Amino acid sequence: MEFMKKRLMLHLVLLQFMSLFLVSLSRRTIPTINWVLKETSYTRLCSTKKILTVNGQFPGPALHLHKGERLKVNVYNGGKYNVTIHWHGVKQPRNPWSDGPEYITQCPIKPGASFTYEIILSTEEGTLWWHAHSDWSRATVHGPLFVYPKRGTTYPFPKPYSEVPIIFGSWYKGDVMAIIETALEKGGETNKSDALTINGQPGDLYSCSKPGTFNMVVEYGKTYLLRIINAIMNEEMFFMVANHRLTVVGWDGAYIKPVSTNYIVITPGQTMDVLLTANQSPSCYYMAARAFANLAFDNTTTTAILRYKGNYSTSSTPSLPNLPYYNDTNAATVLITQFKALANKDHPVDVPKKIDTRLTITISMNTLPCVNDSCEGPNGSRLAASLNNISFVHPSMDVLQAYYRRIRGISTPDFPIEPTYVFNYTADTMPDNVLTPEQGTKARIIKYNSSVEIVFQGTNVFGAAEDHPVHLHGYSFYFVGHGFGNFNNVTDPKGYNLVDPPEINTVGVPKNGWAAVRFKADNPGVWFMHCHLERHSSWGMDTVLIVENGGTRLTSMRQPPRHLVPC
Repeated sequence: MEFMKKRLMLHLVLLQFMSLFLVSLSRRTIPTINWVLKETSYTRLCSTKKILTVNGQFPGPALHLHKGERLKVNVYNGGKYNVTIHWHGVKQPRNPWSDGPEYITQCPIKPGASFTYEIILSTEEGTLWWHAHSDWSRATVHGPLFVYPKRGTTYPFPKPYSEVPIIFGSWYKGDVMAIIETALEKGGETNKSDALTINGQPGDLYSCSKPGTFNMVVEYGKTYLLRIINAIMNEEMFFMVANHRLTVVGWDGAYIKPVSTNYIVITPGQTMDVLLTANQSPSCYYMAARAFANLAFDNTTTTAILRYKGNYSTSSTPSLPNLPYYNDTNAATVLITQFKALANKDHPVDVPKKIDTRLTITISMNTLPCVNDSCEGPNGSRLAASLNNISFVHPSMDVLQAYYRRIRGISTPDFPIEPTYVFNYTADTMPDNVLTPEQGTKARIIKYNSSVEIVFQGTNVFGAAEDHPVHLHGYSFYFVGHGFGNFNNVTDPKGYNLVDPPEINTVGVPKNGWAAVRFKADNPGVWFMHCHLERHSSWGMDTVLIVENGGTRLTSMRQPPRHLVPC
């Protein structure tokens, strides 16, 4: 009997040891990579300057993961500015600690310091990206994040012959951090970029740029997957490839029903998976992109070259595609309206039908008074921007840590669920009480697992209506409807797509129009929501959604990492 007791105890001890060993092993097997942020010299537009890069690369290094995998990235800041990194489109379930926006989920990594992020993939599949989330440092600190199908599965379309990243970017001759600091100090409009780029190169139409133009070499008859990312600071973009059709099969890290088109339109922050078949006469063809915009924007055209393999004669200059005009709203609308989720067994949708929490959020340009009318905004004022007439102010400590540790005075939970003032949002003239916003660090608390609908309403305050790409961290949402004019809460919901709406993380709110999204608030944490036109975010077109914990450990935020960046 005694022998049996000892034997049982030994078995229990061994089982406990094996359990601890397996847990330890699983933790150790999360791969880790090291990134170094550093100043690196790059030459563009006939001049050389130092830019902030990751590992000396511009654009930065590509990350390759499969659906559901994890990766740790240790970031050392060897540059001269504070910085953070955001994993754009990664939901980070229960893990806002690694989401990245400065003073929202962490304090910035100071020069000479480091921080380890943990990327946790869940349902994402397709093209995502990463970028710096401190002031304007993302202009040069960004790169692709490719999420392949779960191991043992494949794409919902024939596997392409090859995959090619196409990253749109902005190039400034000056120091981008100094540019935004000067603009905020003087209160006026920010500088436009000096060039737009494809994979870091402006292309043939700019001075001193032809030798570096990006060339995509293709074989006749093969199909290629273009993983397209708009990392541009302030412009939505039209993109075409001369004489070639494009088939859009993915949007913001989720698949859609294939859409055949001559062009795409893509907002800053968005990504698209696009198939291109090399089925034209072997030659060289321009790939080209230019802005879709209405107000201050970079009106240049960036190009790359689609070059067929083989021996053939070709003209000295490839032909340019006939891109839609800068303000062709119809072209943009017609395309986006065609995008529908796959909504099948392997890629289901779960659109909330019964809504618990409704938010209506107006998006406005504003001004703030300046001492002695000494700023460079209208009538000596300071340019500002707002959501529901609240212009967001970044605190001195991150909102997440303050919320988690119950530290008062960092933010307030009173971001309004509807506009403070109801008015004709898209009229030519505006009431005086919407011209100057309230300033504050205001958040909205949302109950765990509630079904949320947000209607974003564009406005024409100061006659400054334009498209706004709104990005929500920690979530993808279903894009259920959009339209022009003022949203009608009785008639417009009747036109919602609740069957197969696309699931995206950045929604384009049309100029003088509205966009509606729905999602289940099942990811507890502190999540930033902001316009992805960088100048608008800098002016305060931001807020924070705080999703409360659920009732269990697995429905609550993870504990913070041992080594948080100090404030």
